[in-house]
Amino acid sequence: MPQSVPSLPRRAARMLRTSLFAQVACALVLGVVVGRLWPDVATDLKPLGDGFTRLIKTVISPLVFCVVVVGIAKAGDLRAFGRIGLKALIWFEVASTAALIIGLVAANVVRPGSGMNVDPSTLDASAVDAKTGGGSLPSTTEFVVNALPTSFIGAFAENSLLQVLVLACLVGAALLHLGHTKVPQVLPAVEQAQEIIFAVVGFVMRLAPIAVFGAMAVLVGQYGLGVMKTYAKLIILCYVAAALFIALLAVALRMVAGLSLWKFLRYIREEMLLALGTASTESVMPRVMQKLRKAGARDDAVGLVLPTGYSFNLDGASLYLSIGTLFIAQAVGVDLSAGQQITVILVLMLTSKGMAGIPGSAFLALSATASSLGAIPAGAVALLLGVDRIMDSMRVVTNLLGNCVAVFAVSRWEGALDMDRARKVLDREIPPGEDEDKGGSEPPVGEGAPATPPAPEEVSAAGVPAQPTAKEPASGAS
Repeated sequence: MPQSVPSLPRRAARMLRTSLFAQVACALVLGVVVGRLWPDVATDLKPLGDGFTRLIKTVISPLVFCVVVVGIAKAGDLRAFGRIGLKALIWFEVASTAALIIGLVAANVVRPGSGMNVDPSTLDASAVDAKTGGGSLPSTTEFVVNALPTSFIGAFAENSLLQVLVLACLVGAALLHLGHTKVPQVLPAVEQAQEIIFAVVGFVMRLAPIAVFGAMAVLVGQYGLGVMKTYAKLIILCYVAAALFIALLAVALRMVAGLSLWKFLRYIREEMLLALGTASTESVMPRVMQKLRKAGARDDAVGLVLPTGYSFNLDGASLYLSIGTLFIAQAVGVDLSAGQQITVILVLMLTSKGMAGIPGSAFLALSATASSLGAIPAGAVALLLGVDRIMDSMRVVTNLLGNCVAVFAVSRWEGALDMDRARKVLDREIPPGEDEDKGGSEPPVGEGAPATPPAPEEVSAAGVPAQPTAKEPASGAS
């Protein structure tokens, strides 16, 4: 007797019960409805999104530390780790510069601020100070010095990713130097801690729909939908420029790694929707790291490139800053010369690197750029206060995809990407739930055949890995 096909309502209920994507999508719609109909109630829902983000942030630093330490110790080659870092920085600089140039070209062609004829004296510059908390971006020297930890515990307490990365590199290098015979329990303990952290991430992610609902309701309740009419030209330009940049990322990923960005976007659609809803890429970093590992990127590449990209590779922010600078200039009637626009690129190349984790960092970078030019009144930055929150979706998507593409590109460049596994995962030949916690933890090096990392007991006291005694299956499954 043939099986009965479940009714549409029953299938919808099952999808809503089992699919995080469906849950987050529904929460997103409900948040918009509540924010539109009951704005006063919506503003009281802010703790829902903030609480979720705080919970996720508690596990980011220990997770990055564990992944990097395990990656270095298992790779057995500190020089390879250094090469990954250097190649990542080169990729970051090229990508962010390309984003800045695309933004400037787009703003020159469309001229979103033309015809506004704003009098800078009528703008409330104090509103920008309120947004930024009176802070300032660090200088290049301060940025480098601040990346060095003053305390082992303090780096984790302050959730400073760059400081945690430095500590993880030092600990990983020490494990390689001492070898398993002197510290036999350390590496297994770090691996076990990593598994616990991933389990905690799984628990917290169950709250994602609630967080998205609260964050979206607050956004619509506070700013309404009318702001989109006032700044329609600027908003459309920023999103079209971001789409163009993402298309270039897709071409780069295809050329460098032979992978499809659209298939990868489908693969991380749950995380992408969550990032959009909470307007934060940090909220999805642990899950994205997990999925990149599952997709064949080696632990050390994922652990170094992705967290570093959160400070050095803000492609979406770079697009927004370049377009925003020209928008402000056009709105107040200032015509920037070609030389001044080149200065904009050079200044933003520096200021955009120190933005991560600083309140109102976009406005600080814009103010610094305006001051360096001497032609744009610093108070004119207040023109973007009403639209800045609307741009979060564009920045989040572009930043996240830019960093994920960087992981694949640098991994492929270094031979730390299992191409066979990556294609199978993105083509759904390996189901999303299969081996998710361990996927990618021991990926092959190069095109197909896996390179098995030495077991802990096979590392000599000098820190030099011994020859492996067994090989993993050729399929690349871990």
